[in-house]
Amino acid sequence: MEKLKIKVDHVLLNGDLSLPENPLGIIIFSHGSGSSRFSPRNNQVAQYLNKLGFGTFLFDLLTQEEDLDRGFRFDIPLLSDRLVKVTQVLLEYPSLKKLPIAYFGASTGAASALIAAGKLQNTIKAVVSRGGRPDLAMNALSKVVCPTLLIVGELDFEVLDLNRKAYERISGPKQIRVIDGATHLFEEAGKLELVAQYSGEWFLEHLKRNSPGRTKVHQNFNTQ
Repeated sequence: MEKLKIKVDHVLLNGDLSLPENPLGIIIFSHGSGSSRFSPRNNQVAQYLNKLGFGTFLFDLLTQEEDLDRGFRFDIPLLSDRLVKVTQVLLEYPSLKKLPIAYFGASTGAASALIAAGKLQNTIKAVVSRGGRPDLAMNALSKVVCPTLLIVGELDFEVLDLNRKAYERISGPKQIRVIDGATHLFEEAGKLELVAQYSGEWFLEHLKRNSPGRTKVHQNFNTQ
């Protein structure tokens, strides 16, 4: 894992870059409000994607000082702008330049990912939303042309309803996967593993065709 500090406007944002040998693509994680690159759920999904052959980048959209202010946590335009700028910086890294790039967004971070995908258009090859709030990006969804997967827990009633409404606005290829018996954080046994599996399948389908990376991948999930 490589520790990165990326300068965006007047702040430095910390991130963790994990690259397997000959990566199939790079997945950038956009965390929900109050979360960070240390999110255990996102790290679990990232580790699974690493084993599939994808690089991952988990970073803090806010500094420690900013994160203390709830106003920053829910400033979707600010978070989306930072995600766009961080993506543009990563695209200049020699080891990442030729790789297809995608987003994995969780909770409010999914709104930022979708807005950023709409702004960057064909640069972003796919988006996955885990328990996301795409309704917070409603006005931008018509600009999202990349394949988008919305993963929602069956028992996350309000968020599931919001996802179904937002789904109609997305312009590109799209799918909703509802995980039986799962609540908002997918804390029930085996549910987060399904999130990782469905995400991996989506990224393999939509990134591998654009990738110069390896042709063989390992698909065993290990939470250790």
